[in-house]
Amino acid sequence: MAQARKEAAFANAAAAVRDYRVNPRLEYRTIAGVQGPLVILENVKSPKFAEIVNLSLGNGEERVGQVLEISGNKAVVQIFEGTSGIDNTKTRCKFMGDVLKMPISEEMLGRTFNGSGKCIDNAPKTVPEDYLDIMVTYSFTHLNPRKHIH
Repeated sequence: MAQARKEAAFANAAAAVRDYRVNPRLEYRTIAGVQGPLVILENVKSPKFAEIVNLSLGNGEERVGQVLEISGNKAVVQIFEGTSGIDNTKTRCKFMGDVLKMPISEEMLGRTFNGSGKCIDNAPKTVPEDYLDIMVTYSFTHLNPRKHIH
């Protein structure tokens, strides 16, 4: 019985720290330019492809984006909610150290969501059972007919 409690405590502790990030988030105010839905950041330390970036505009509005391209210490970030109102001097950009994840549960079946995974069918929010990395979960080889085995 003591062994079962010990295993349960270990499983509980492992669940509590799953996906836990200790590294501090670096915040930048180094926007070099805005073009369409893209923001170009300079002097960025170790950006990662597909990393999520949170933007805090000067008026307090929050936006989310994702790194599309990296060249040295520059990063091109696609902003999901649009770039209107982004000020080069007052906007703060925080690299989150993680990629976009989709909350997944059986309650999602038959529901309608937007491209960011938010419910848009006016039904109650779903309770996620897990969060899956959409870059790994969704493989483009499934869409390529040359890759299918017939």
